[in-house]
Amino acid sequence: MKLTLKVWRQPGPKATGKFVQYSTTADEHMSFLEMLDVVNEELLAKGDEPIAFDHDCREGICGSCALMINGAPHGPRKATTTCQLHMRTFKDGDTIVIEPWRAAAFPVLRDLVVDRTALDRIIAVGGYISAPTGSAQDGNAIPIPKEDSDLAMDAASCIGCGACVAACPNASAMLFTAAKVSHLGRLPQGQPERDRRVLAMVQQMDEEGFGGCTNYGECQEACPKDISVENIARMNRDWVRATLSDRGEAVASAGTG
Repeated sequence: MKLTLKVWRQPGPKATGKFVQYSTTADEHMSFLEMLDVVNEELLAKGDEPIAFDHDCREGICGSCALMINGAPHGPRKATTTCQLHMRTFKDGDTIVIEPWRAAAFPVLRDLVVDRTALDRIIAVGGYISAPTGSAQDGNAIPIPKEDSDLAMDAASCIGCGACVAACPNASAMLFTAAKVSHLGRLPQGQPERDRRVLAMVQQMDEEGFGGCTNYGECQEACPKDISVENIARMNRDWVRATLSDRGEAVASAGTG
């Protein structure tokens, strides 16, 4: 199939970007990234700079392939990452617009590559269990209700691609942060640090410059792993509980002093 691509090209973080038009031919069985590989081979053959874009596993689990395709994070297919998107999704003669994620917290580094380390910093302040856990235990050594384990695993499927941020009119990272808070908060191993975790991660999210959630729901629609906005409600409940608990401890401490 013959395609026209309008690709965002920006040589550096402080450079002015613009759309550049390319014509290419793609096989319907190619993935979207393989199509970009072909375009880059054509550019290199002409002595031009290839298009910079993130990619790693190409199996839909690493979260690297973050592209805005025709205005939608990861393109038109629901619950599909860019690397799992095949060119048969498009038609011969289509024009495809390819952009990087657009969010103040995700500055463009070059072409289609943005800096998503803000998400890493949210994880670093509490998205883990700090206690040494030793070797792997026997299965079912810690009984967990099936509903809780299912919901925890659903939240844990977040690959941190940032599509939720890119889709949100407020560039909010609430769905990402909520998924990371919820998957540990659903499990018994995550209870001792539950309050400290949600307070630290929400504070870091705010400091990174992400916008607030105003219940658009675009994040859930764009998520390639179908993570539910119910996790945001759960995170908000945890945050309120932890805030009141923290305030209560502070009041009690002041009283005894």
